Amino acid sequence: MNRLFSFLGVVTTLLLLVVTTNHSFAQNRGFDNPVLAGDRPDPTVVKIGKYYYASATSNEWAPLFPIFKSTDLVNWELVNYIFPDGAPGWAKNNFWAPELSYDESQGKIYAYYTARDKDSNRLSVAVASAESPESKFTDHGPLVAQEYGSIDAFEAKDENGNIYVLWKEDGNSKGQKTPIWAQKINESRTELVGEKHELFRNDQPWEGGLVEGVAIFRKNGYFYATYSARGCCEITCDYVTGVARSKSLLGPWEKYDMNPVLKDNENWKCAGHGTVVEKGGELWILYHAYNTEGSVYVGRQGVLEKIQWTADGWPILANKAGYERSKASLEFTDNFKKRLDPVWQWRVTQDIQYETGKKGLKLQASQENETLGTLLVQGTKSLDYQYEATVIPDGEASAGLAVIGGANNGFGAPPAGMGISVKGNQLVLWETINQETREIATETIPSNKEVKLILTMKDGYRMTTSASVDGKTIQVGEEQDVKHLVPWGMGFRLGLVAKGTTDAYAHFKEVRIY
Repeated sequence: MNRLFSFLGVVTTLLLLVVTTNHSFAQNRGFDNPVLAGDRPDPTVVKIGKYYYASATSNEWAPLFPIFKSTDLVNWELVNYIFPDGAPGWAKNNFWAPELSYDESQGKIYAYYTARDKDSNRLSVAVASAESPESKFTDHGPLVAQEYGSIDAFEAKDENGNIYVLWKEDGNSKGQKTPIWAQKINESRTELVGEKHELFRNDQPWEGGLVEGVAIFRKNGYFYATYSARGCCEITCDYVTGVARSKSLLGPWEKYDMNPVLKDNENWKCAGHGTVVEKGGELWILYHAYNTEGSVYVGRQGVLEKIQWTADGWPILANKAGYERSKASLEFTDNFKKRLDPVWQWRVTQDIQYETGKKGLKLQASQENETLGTLLVQGTKSLDYQYEATVIPDGEASAGLAVIGGANNGFGAPPAGMGISVKGNQLVLWETINQETREIATETIPSNKEVKLILTMKDGYRMTTSASVDGKTIQVGEEQDVKHLVPWGMGFRLGLVAKGTTDAYAHFKEVRIY
């Protein structure tokens, strides 16, 4: 039995392909958005030599904080995770906003991130380090955890070369303002030193209840800060992005009087929390946004856009990012014969067990995850898709596939889901919310037969389920509306489900998403 999961030293091959669909537009732009499809919130990007490395928020799904590699900011390969084996010992949930920083003199990569402390229950800014983005990271634990919470770290050097960490005090969680703080950090990045300094806070009407997600870059004798404001993550989100500048890192900071510079267009909404990076002598920003078509059902995707400049030296954006990515590039298959593809994730609270090999995947069953069972999932990337899992029933565990979301759209809601499972000669369409499972529909099938479970989604929330046995397709129940399961701050996950006692295993032969 292999314990999930050790990616370190393993070369992964999850290449996010980009296929041109709108030829005239693509010729003008040279690439298609989203460059990081699916739920990839709070993207960070750093350039090391000829390569770019990116990461994104994981929320409650391990492995934590994926690391992608690219030569062009467009085509990305998943090469590592900051925490491939699950959460650091001190942290319990809310794994947000990784920020990569490369120290060229040390030849080391630092990864700042947010997580909630088990003991204090405070949101904390922490840091880990590695010799390269593709090697093993060592966690150094929390740096700061204020009473209201500390999130969204970013490392920057001041005009004298001193290293600072910037972060947001999460005052909006208590109805307070949200100062952006800066404080020196030692060269080993293990401790903040000296006094903290407030750079700015939400003090303008357009910013609403918060400012956050600060990223710093330098040009033309100025420090520039991109930052986001308003509501990031709910169905009614209104996130936007502004910019400020200063001659000194510690201020005084001047906010652009035409803010926000990044706001909704016909393709993307609630855009923000990005990082600026150089490519070919020009500056680009990688940020997240909800596609206006996919909305909250898919989650916040990674969008790339070039920085433009006003005559008086302000960085702005054209707000014309499109959605050109080919849906065919989002398809996925896995027969589990060689290994578990690194795209798969599981709840960070579960010690998941599995086997892979010539016969496919054997996934240990459980009653965990609010009685949903063992979950092995990946993010959705489109509104319309068909999800198939070929199952070999063994009568001991219930094996299924499901849409996994939340018990409600509130912050921190427990996991919930709806799906189709097979156990013995029974097909069941079910829903589990708040540890209560209801059977919506059942069908009887021949015993000891291989079963292809099929979940079809339309418009992101209209779900139908069926199964194919001996070449015959069986509809299970009527179309279901799963809007109420959309989780706060992330899109739906597509999950393999193994439910039963821990001495039982669900046997999956192949999975396909198209």
